[in-house]
Amino acid sequence: MNPQLWRLSVTTALSCEDAVWEMLSEIFCQPSSSYTPTGASHTKVVVFLNQKPAAKGAEMQELRVRLKRMKLAQPKTGFSRISLSRIRRTDWANSWKRHFKPLELGSALLVRPSWSSRRARGGQALVQIDPGLAFGTGQHPTTLFCLRELVARRDSRNSQSFLDLGTGSGILAIAASKLGYAPIEAVDFDPAAIRIAVANARKNRVAHAIRFQQQDLARLSSRKACRYDIICANLIATLLLKEKERLLARLSPGGILVLAGILNREFSPLQKAYEAAGLTLVSSQTDKEWRSGAFSSLSFP
Repeated sequence: MNPQLWRLSVTTALSCEDAVWEMLSEIFCQPSSSYTPTGASHTKVVVFLNQKPAAKGAEMQELRVRLKRMKLAQPKTGFSRISLSRIRRTDWANSWKRHFKPLELGSALLVRPSWSSRRARGGQALVQIDPGLAFGTGQHPTTLFCLRELVARRDSRNSQSFLDLGTGSGILAIAASKLGYAPIEAVDFDPAAIRIAVANARKNRVAHAIRFQQQDLARLSSRKACRYDIICANLIATLLLKEKERLLARLSPGGILVLAGILNREFSPLQKAYEAAGLTLVSSQTDKEWRSGAFSSLSFP
């Protein structure tokens, strides 16, 4: 095995994080990850490669072109800076181990990487997810809010169905299965994310309990859709607004819709749009530049 890895990173505005994440994953056919320093207005999106990409090769050329288009479309926030560095595989592994620690959500759930020896306490569901594979380790504020809502909304006296839109690593669907939600469907437009999510579900021995589907939210039918008691949509704000009707078509009366992946300044118009459709904001959290919210459909037809 080659002892070297190449780390290609793009530093960009927080509002462009998801777009750059998708861009790197698609161009290099490798799942990306991201890191946002505390209090920063920018984020770093990273992909690890086995070989150094040629400076004038097709992949790097396409990356520059697409970043330029993004900057033209979003002149105030679309800045980006590309950097490439060589690292040892051992350094890469140890770097993840320093940054990703076990995450406990009360007595209900423990999320930990494979290298951690932390054991779940009595009655605590265990989810094992390693970082650097696809978006979703529980560390990001938006994913953490979704996990907390899954724990808080679980009613062990009743069956509850769950839909995970933008599943990424599959962490929410896997946690939902461990907590007792059923049936569960997980959707992502990225085939690489679906492959990784399925692999993670197998490692956690819940693949049989989750229906994974590669699909673009914009192509999901809004008619005669299956309805779910809990929906988590950890997506960008523009998509959550544009596809509001498709989301509502899948929400059961009395269900909970969890919206995440939203910058603080983008939350207000999104809240107004969903409240105008008959939903009520019942829980919200602001963490750094991100704000997430859970909406109840008790008054929803």
